[in-house]
Amino acid sequence: MAVQFDPFSPAWRRDPYPKYRELREQAPAHWSPEAEAFCVSRHEDVMTVLKDPETFSSRAMFSQLMNGGYDQAPPWSWDMLRFVVELTLKTRLNPASFVSARNLIAEDGESHAQLRNVVNRGFTPRAIEALEPRIREVVDRCLTGLRAGEPFDAIGDLAVPLPVTIIAELLGVESERHADFKRWSNCVIEGTTGPGRNDRFGARYRQAFIEIIRYLKRIAQDRRRHPKDDLVSTILASQGDVGLSDREVIQFGLLLLVAGNETTTNLIGNAVNALLEHPEELSRLTADPALVPSALEETLRWDAPIQLLFRNATRDCELAGVRVPAGSTVIPLLGSANRDERRFRDPDRFDVARNPQGHAGFGFGKHFCLGASLARLEARIALEALAPHLAHRVRAKTAPEFLDSFLVRGRLSLPLERAA
Repeated sequence: MAVQFDPFSPAWRRDPYPKYRELREQAPAHWSPEAEAFCVSRHEDVMTVLKDPETFSSRAMFSQLMNGGYDQAPPWSWDMLRFVVELTLKTRLNPASFVSARNLIAEDGESHAQLRNVVNRGFTPRAIEALEPRIREVVDRCLTGLRAGEPFDAIGDLAVPLPVTIIAELLGVESERHADFKRWSNCVIEGTTGPGRNDRFGARYRQAFIEIIRYLKRIAQDRRRHPKDDLVSTILASQGDVGLSDREVIQFGLLLLVAGNETTTNLIGNAVNALLEHPEELSRLTADPALVPSALEETLRWDAPIQLLFRNATRDCELAGVRVPAGSTVIPLLGSANRDERRFRDPDRFDVARNPQGHAGFGFGKHFCLGASLARLEARIALEALAPHLAHRVRAKTAPEFLDSFLVRGRLSLPLERAA
């Protein structure tokens, strides 16, 4: 029987890895009619796609995530018309300008290099290192209830508030807006990669997108006039000849909002879950805390927070012996590449001492995750502080509820209770 796989289907959300193995063995460059895309599952082929931006353009990230899969404008609907009218009236911005505005994750070549160079100024090693004391403060505060013996949710009480607080402070967001910040992030994820994908112009999503665009526009305009010690001011001061428009600063903010908290939230959550599923590995980690960085790299390999990306083939090419015509959408499956037995020995085993060099947990190549160093730092400090408590905790006996997203893999909650 031919392999069947729809990367957008929720059927694989709980455990996609057996299906990934089937793809690697039987159809490593699988044409998915539902997604109208070639799904690439072996490590070597995924890396081929990620290393060659001239052949595999990142423009697909815009069409798939922000434009509902359409290379051009999606079909008109009354909800879409309402969104256009409301956005125009409430933000004083032309919605069409967002289509032409440069977006870091969807640019190629010199345009991408220029944008990357601008935003990199806020993620230098020195800048990330300077955040460590504040990250430790936030982690310590998040664990107050746990230390007091109160009920504790590893997601809601630590993995969410830590990165939300840090990225919000980096962007200069007022503390009273942090809850809005997370709500907006959730709506962006749902509206682009989850249940709202086919209803992204519905009332709930329209309201959230308009709120965040209005807020980020205000931040961008304020920082142009009155620079502060925050990331938006750094980006504007570093733009040089790039000439960022308010729309492009807004899109930077949207990207940092979502990527800056979702990736870290799910890295922490997936690491805690993996350790609880493998008590012998948890024992190794608690006996030797120096293994924490290795355990996080293994988490990025074993249960990556981002499972796939999108690319457009710019020319006729071949992947895993399959002809890929120019103009095709290609989906490199990062989660599958990380479990490829051709690259990693015993790939389904979680090993905190493994050195999984070459994993694709943060992508690869020119679009390697911009905030990887910050995510690693936040997750390391969080896990170092939390790990000693995990030896006396187990997962509450509730079925895990996963994020309803084809892109992001993580749990909505991870309540812990005292071990018997």
